[in-house]
Amino acid sequence: MAQKSPKSEPAAPEPSFDQRIARLAAIVAELEQGKVGLEEAIARYQEGTELVRRCRELLDSYQRRVEE
Repeated sequence: MAQKSPKSEPAAPEPSFDQRIARLAAIVAELEQGKVGLEEAIARYQEGTELVRRCRELLDSYQRRVEE
């Protein structure tokens, strides 16, 4: 029998702007509570900065669409 090639998993849909904002709020709350260790706090901070960057990109694209 011939082996079937493994199927690649379909890419998960990209989170919406609102989902990103909600995640960012959760990260801020975790960091403000101060209950995460340094390594975890740095990881959360990096995740948050990436969320902010992507939200800005989305807002810019929304603004361009409105202005057209």
